[in-house]
Amino acid sequence: MNASPSGRDARAWVEVDLAAVVENARTVARVAGTRLLPVVKANAYGVGAVAVSQALEALDPWGYGVATIEEGAELRAAGITRPVLVFTPARNDLFDGYREQRLTPALGDGRTVADWIARGARGGAFHLEIDTGMGRSGVRWDEVEPLADLLDTPYLEGCYTQFHSAERNDGSAEQQLERFRLAVGRLARRPALLHVANSAAALKGGSFAFDAVRPGVYLYGGSPGVGLPEGKPVVSVRARVVAVRRVRAGDSVSYNASWTAARDTTIATLGIGYADGLRRSLGASGRAQVLLRGRPCPIIGLVTMDLTMLDVGDGPATVGDVATLVGSADGGGGAITLEQFAAWSGELQREFLTGLGPRLPRIYR
Repeated sequence: MNASPSGRDARAWVEVDLAAVVENARTVARVAGTRLLPVVKANAYGVGAVAVSQALEALDPWGYGVATIEEGAELRAAGITRPVLVFTPARNDLFDGYREQRLTPALGDGRTVADWIARGARGGAFHLEIDTGMGRSGVRWDEVEPLADLLDTPYLEGCYTQFHSAERNDGSAEQQLERFRLAVGRLARRPALLHVANSAAALKGGSFAFDAVRPGVYLYGGSPGVGLPEGKPVVSVRARVVAVRRVRAGDSVSYNASWTAARDTTIATLGIGYADGLRRSLGASGRAQVLLRGRPCPIIGLVTMDLTMLDVGDGPATVGDVATLVGSADGGGGAITLEQFAAWSGELQREFLTGLGPRLPRIYR
């Protein structure tokens, strides 16, 4: 995506600190004590898959994880040559796409595995997904043994599973880990690459590490769970003031007259809306705010498709001013964390990040 170097000609934009992404990846690798398989699906959680992958090349990851053939093709077009594992269960009618883009499929049922193996060298390596409790895809952990002969093939490069609650200390991750070990033990041979750990599990240390870990949200500045290390902030979201008006007590603002002024006040309108990834109901809680000239200003009324309104009170506001929705305010004066803004939105941090729309230029530094 093309973007100006500064973003100063945009109505709103996302700033990305790639050095912080790399530092967060170093932290995961150090704590887990094994290689990285960074998850860059969904455009690297909205941050930018190509830019992130190119920045992480310096850490010698095993490869990268994506969700679709198209996402893998984007990395190949950008010159990424490492293995790219596509986690969405592969369909037989799309096998040619994997081969053309040199992508590694995730397979999770006997029929698809048999069809892939039948292609021989025309297919290549695959990874087997083992369902240890997530319940969405993969071979059940206790149904692997009947497939052992089929899976006794050099094309089986890896096995993996997905924890459903790795951030919790309720014993569920340990139970799934034991199921995974039992399932792999029923294979005729151990594949070269076993991987189970997302950000939360990877940051708990080496017990979940195996041959690679799959950090996702932590790379992008998200918190993986209570009591786990916090990553360096990566993303800042900025929006410019596009209109300023004075309203009187009793005047309404936004659709459905969803906010009414209790006093005479100043309203600043930002050039960002729900088409850019903000929740329409963001201002309903009364807690959501942004930083304008270093001051916290509440978001009021319903967020509209392209615009969001702030109550500035008697403070200064001028068309062209830059407000900070996430990140440190320009020139200092406080910060709003990703965790805070996502909570005000009623979203997971990864949900907010992946929802940041393509109309917002990504500015890399």
